[in-house]
Amino acid sequence: MSVDVADLTPAQARERFRTGERVPTAGWCRGWTQANLIAVPARLRYELLLFAHHNPQACPVLDVGEPGAWSTALFTGDLRTDLPGYRLYRDGRPVADLDEVVEEWRADLVPFLIGCSFTFERALLAAGVPVRHLELGTNVPMYVTNVPCEASGSLSGPLVVSMRPVPEELVKTAVEVSGRYPRVHGAPVHIGDPAAIGIGDLARPDFGDPVEVRAGEVPLFWACGVTPQAAIMASGVDYAIGHLPGHMAILDVRDEDYRLV
Repeated sequence: MSVDVADLTPAQARERFRTGERVPTAGWCRGWTQANLIAVPARLRYELLLFAHHNPQACPVLDVGEPGAWSTALFTGDLRTDLPGYRLYRDGRPVADLDEVVEEWRADLVPFLIGCSFTFERALLAAGVPVRHLELGTNVPMYVTNVPCEASGSLSGPLVVSMRPVPEELVKTAVEVSGRYPRVHGAPVHIGDPAAIGIGDLARPDFGDPVEVRAGEVPLFWACGVTPQAAIMASGVDYAIGHLPGHMAILDVRDEDYRLV
């Protein structure tokens, strides 16, 4: 009998990823918070913290580990093996997508867990707002914009956004519902015309999978936790490890812990 991945606990999901399952995690572990991973050399940890402070909607920090640590207070698994996909960066370039990063995890790497908009998707559904990539069983589409983040030291780069098409009559509801989760990106940063933020073609996301925007729907764009990886690339950081976009760390904390009202 097949198991609905929405019914798994974080520990059960992490075990499946550790043993080779490689899928985007939207819809997994109902009610449990997911997070973006970025691990940088210790010499950059304060710059990344300041970058996150200056760009809180894109980079809401949920947890930070010690140098070399592969677990944190909110993630009791192994950050090197318990995500379903990783991306390795050298000199600002993505050089490999990996199933695990045990050999690549250096003693000076500091792991950051950044909030994810998957956290409020079930709240959107409960309010009657459709979530297209969940309907299709695909990865959320993500785009690099022409909106610059505020720089911090050597770190700078563009804002990355995720997109969900919403029926026009439900746009206000989607804004209100997601706005109750400011620590995991909150309300959209842009509504409507993608060209206004430098997106030329919604059918060609920079990360994830495209989804159709149907007649009567409006594209809504939320700040995305892949933004630190865009900064790694734009800034030419010599070494870093991130999650494969959409293939998240599933934490030992509940979505509702991040809901304000």
